[in-house]
Amino acid sequence: MAAAQGALDEELIERFHTGDTAAFEELLKRYQRPVFNFILRSTRDRDTAEELLQEVFLKVIQKSKEFQGNSKFSTWLYTLARNLCIDTGRKMVFRRHRSLDAPLAAVGEGQPASLLDRVAGDGPHADRTVIGQDLQTRIQAAVDDLPDDQREVFLLRELERMPFKDIADVVGVPENTVKSRMRYALERLQRALAEYEDYARELK
Repeated sequence: MAAAQGALDEELIERFHTGDTAAFEELLKRYQRPVFNFILRSTRDRDTAEELLQEVFLKVIQKSKEFQGNSKFSTWLYTLARNLCIDTGRKMVFRRHRSLDAPLAAVGEGQPASLLDRVAGDGPHADRTVIGQDLQTRIQAAVDDLPDDQREVFLLRELERMPFKDIADVVGVPENTVKSRMRYALERLQRALAEYEDYARELK
């Protein structure tokens, strides 16, 4: 039997069907952290994210035989995670507080990151450090303030580097709609962070 580490996701889930627990452990190893980050940025609560992460992989175990290979395993997995986040959000009767210790890696890729990298570099300039720390907080707040449909597309694209076609499968809308939501998200983020463009140019 081939080593689990070199197998495709779809091969691993098939092997899990036959009782290969090492195959499931490899899937868990591959997706535990990125799925947790996605859930955390969606729910904005670490305790909730940890609970939902366990539920996601419990559903993988329970529903693994329902996976027919019609889509990528990762698409199916993130669909499970997204649906749990939506169900949890509907059950909440109070306003959730933003988690300021959420991993900023979620927005550490793509347009916002390039600005952050320019501003928050490892330079001796004191202003650079202060502005960089403030910008990190602003980026996170700007992403959290995105409408739900735009935020989930932004996170799947920038956090998971997921193709637009796969995102469309996860959220259940046409690919062009996904691209529009991504464009609107980037425009909102650009407006929210526009004031830092001048700072970035000054610190070059």
